[in-house]
Amino acid sequence: MKRVYPVIFIKSADGGYMAHVPDFEIDTQGNSLVDAIAMARDSIGLMGIDMEDDGKHIPEPSRFEDIAHNANEIVSLVDIDFSLYRRRYEHSTVRRNVSLPAWLNAEAEKQGLNISAILQAALKQALHISD
Repeated sequence: MKRVYPVIFIKSADGGYMAHVPDFEIDTQGNSLVDAIAMARDSIGLMGIDMEDDGKHIPEPSRFEDIAHNANEIVSLVDIDFSLYRRRYEHSTVRRNVSLPAWLNAEAEKQGLNISAILQAALKQALHISD
């Protein structure tokens, strides 16, 4: 699921930027505007998948025009693909019990094949997921 959220960036005295994401009520910061944008995307991604895991709905993005801000603040849009974010940053594995014919398992073991890796590759192909 892809979304684009408005984010308010405020330049700090040290040259960095504070980033406020109104739709998630979160703040983060970066050493530069580029860094602050990346940190905002990361914060949105983390909050989004945490909300999904807790059974909550991810908020719809506010309209850019509705974001209240001061004259010295920058309002920009930050995109996030929650599905891609989850795949990139969620490294936990799940153990699955897979049934194979004994002869097929024996042949795979003879050739030293990693059945888990082959299954993962086949599932990615079937689901049209690329790394």
